[in-house]
This record gives sequence, C-alpha cells and structure tokens, in this order.
Amino acid sequence: MKWIYALVVLLGFSLCKSPLPEPINLDELSIAQIHQAYSEGTYSSQDLVKAYLSRLDSLDSALHAISVLNPEALAIAKRLDEEYQKTGKLRPLHGIPMIVKDNINTKGLPTTAGALALSDFYPEEDAFIIQKLTEAGAIILAKSNMAEWAFSPMHSESSTVGTTRNPYNLAHVPAGSSGGTAAAVAANFGTIGLGTDTGNSIRGPSSHNALVGFRTTLGLISREGIVPLYLRNDVVGPMCRTVEDATRVLNVMVGVDPKDPITTKSEGKIPTDYLDYLQKDGLKGARIGVFRTLSEKDTDPEISSLFNQAIKDLEKLGAVLLDSVEVDNFDSLRSGQWCPVFRQDVEAFLADYVKRDSLKSLEDLIRVGTTSDYARAGLENFRDQASPVDQIDACGDAFTDLKRIAFREAIEKVMDSLQLDALIYPSWNSKPARIDFFQDEYKGDNSQLIAPHTGQPAFTVPMGFTSGNLPAGLQFLGRMWSEPVLIQLTYAYEQGTLHRKPPRF
Repeated sequence: MKWIYALVVLLGFSLCKSPLPEPINLDELSIAQIHQAYSEGTYSSQDLVKAYLSRLDSLDSALHAISVLNPEALAIAKRLDEEYQKTGKLRPLHGIPMIVKDNINTKGLPTTAGALALSDFYPEEDAFIIQKLTEAGAIILAKSNMAEWAFSPMHSESSTVGTTRNPYNLAHVPAGSSGGTAAAVAANFGTIGLGTDTGNSIRGPSSHNALVGFRTTLGLISREGIVPLYLRNDVVGPMCRTVEDATRVLNVMVGVDPKDPITTKSEGKIPTDYLDYLQKDGLKGARIGVFRTLSEKDTDPEISSLFNQAIKDLEKLGAVLLDSVEVDNFDSLRSGQWCPVFRQDVEAFLADYVKRDSLKSLEDLIRVGTTSDYARAGLENFRDQASPVDQIDACGDAFTDLKRIAFREAIEKVMDSLQLDALIYPSWNSKPARIDFFQDEYKGDNSQLIAPHTGQPAFTVPMGFTSGNLPAGLQFLGRMWSEPVLIQLTYAYEQGTLHRKPPRF
C-alpha cells in the first residue's frame, strides 16, 4: 500500500503547485493587447521575446526572412520588465519586439544591406529613428533580409541570407526590397516592422503580405543612418498588421533631425497625437477619387474585382466616391522623374559611417562582389552611368526640383478642385510573381509611379486575397502632410472590412 500513499502524496503536491503559464498565442498580437497583458501580469516582456524567438527558430527556415537575431533582446526585455515593476508605467512601445530592415543602422548588430561588402559592418551608433523607437521601449528582436542594396522591387534576394519567400504561398515573392520585414511581420515573427521605400519597398511588400504599409511625406521621418538607394526618394516607415499599430510606430518616429535637413520641412505640421485620427467612422462624408489611370492598366481580373468591391465597401462605410478622376498630362509629368544617384549616395554613406580605406567607392563594392546576379547587374549598371556630378542640378529634392513640384501640383490641383481627401488605386495590378519567374511576372507595380517623385504620402492596406491565397493591397494617396487624413481613411476601411488574416505555412 506504500505505493498508493506515495501516489496520493505526489498527486496532492502536483495539485498544490502553481499551474504552468499558458503559451503565448502570437498570432496577430497588437501593441495594445501586449500592453494589456503586461499590465495584468499575464506575461512579461521576457516571456514575449522568448516566445517570438522560439517561433522564429522553428519557422524561419521556410521563409528566410531574418538576417540576424539580436543577442541582447532578452537582456533588454529584462531591463524593461524591471523598469515597469518599479514605475508602473509603460512607455509608448514598452517591450514591443520589432523587426528592422537590414539597411538601417543598429549599434551592436550588423547592417549589411544584404551585401557581402557590408557583411561585417557594425555601426557605431543607432540610426536616429532607431534611437527614438528604442527610447519609446521597442526591442530590436532581429534584422530582416532584403533585396541586396535595395535594388529590386520584385523580390528579396541577398548575398547574406538568400531569397525570402512569401508566407502566404511559398512559391511566390514577398516583393522587394523590404521583403524580409514583410514576411516576418506577416508570419507573426515580431509585433511591428520597419522598412524603407525608394519607389515601392514599403508598400509593395506590405501589399503582397496582407500588411499595412505607410510611406509618409518626404521630410516627416529622418533617413539618417540608412544605407541609401536614392536618398532623394528614400523614406523609412512602419510595416505592421494593423493601421493602429502602424500609427503607434509613426507617432514615435516623426520629428526634426539635424542630420537630415529635409526634416525641417515637417516643423509645425505634426499633430500632437496621430492616434486621435483612429476613427471607425472616419469614412463618413470623405471624398475619395478613383484613379483608374492606374487601376485599369493591364490589371489582373481578380485584382480588378477586389478593387471594385473596395469601392463599394468605401461607399457603404460612408465615403463619397468620384470615379475616373484624371490628372492632365499624367504620363508626361511622371516620365523622366528617376535620378540614378546611387553612386553619390552610397559613397557618402561609406565615408560617413563605414570609414574604411578599402571600401570607399562603387568600384570597391563591385570588387568585393555578390552572389546575386540581379545585384551584380545593378552595380555594374550604376558604374556605367554618368557621373553624379553631372546630375546634381537635375536631381533635386521634392521641395526644390521643378519637375517633381510640377507633378505634385498637377495632382493636388485635381484633388483641390474636386475637394478630394485621397486618391485610390490597387497597390499592385497583378498577383505576386512566382519566385522562379519573378522578372517575367513583375507587372502592375503602381507604387513606383507617384509618391516617390511628388513626395506625397501613400498608405497601403489589405484589400483581400486572390486565388492561390495571394494578398492584394488598396493604396490611398494624400496631399503633403496629410497623414492624419490617411490614418482616418485607412483605419475606417480596415475596421469595416477586416481583410487581414495570418498565413498558414
């Protein structure tokens, strides 16, 4: 009978023990939900970081979304937990794990831009926006893979990691160049993400991965400490699963940075709190123009169907839709806007941050080499182009370049005449391409055509899915500094449709 007594004692002991904590369900966790859990003591920052790292360990082998994990993430989480225990106060992004594109300077972690030449470059300081985000309590969980040197809007292939896959359909691209951030955030590897956008690279990958992507007004957010593609176009911004989370990240990122003089243009144009514009009825009475100049250009029938349904949904949610809005001379105004200033911009970055005698020029990057045929062709193409000195006068910023100003004024003139709050069009007119055929199937990228040149803000939000479980995005283009309006419109559309769903891969 002794064994029965021992069993009873053991069972009694087991019943008296505190129950093991339930695993954290990471699917679609929002900042607000995490902060509620912290305040209720459901789990800690350390618990959350461990859960994300475990998920990354088990699933990223299918995606190749991550370039490097932050070995200090748990220690940072521990310090944030201790701070909260002492103060009882949560910072705006307290304990929120973040995925950072691998062309944004992060102290103590490599910033490679996906290239062999920068594979061992460890910045001495965080980029300005990283400082702001970490001061707000965000935890850099990992850096994400990207199209090498941010050259490709089509796919995300690097010499450091390889090719990132779309979590909704592994045979397809996540777009580029911020494909690693997009795939990681879509797959719930982190709570929030950062990308950069020269022409498409926040909005395109966000559209392909059922995310919200904010390309903000040029000058609203500092670009200091990013490896540039064309700095005259480059924007850094949030890539998140919800408009609310993207808005919370935006709140922290904005502001004047002396090292990025264009940010002085934002003075007096930043509201006290962008969260005030998260209004579920934000579409009531809004006037939105349907820009079929883009939406009807060789569009996949399934994308057309989703776009036309989005128009109906916007109307049901209270918006006034003006169809077939046209901009005079649109094709001529948008032509000749690109200025290939990669050489001058990347050489300035090398001089300011990398500071190596062996790595000063574009020719040095070519000498080090690459495993990507696409990146190699891009580097050689920039080498063979005219000297940047010959292009300086023709390649100004969005506030001084007459061609850019004329393009923006033509669009805003139409918006003013029709009293429009925004223009809409599909972020892509085609489905995500197959990885093995990305160059042949790269079609319908609308993100390249307006905002990068005019400097206007453009946000993409999930619009639904096509066959093959492939996401599509709806893009809202606003006037300069109209982020509050775009937040209001995109939040109301998102909440009224709820198209976002997590991938199952």
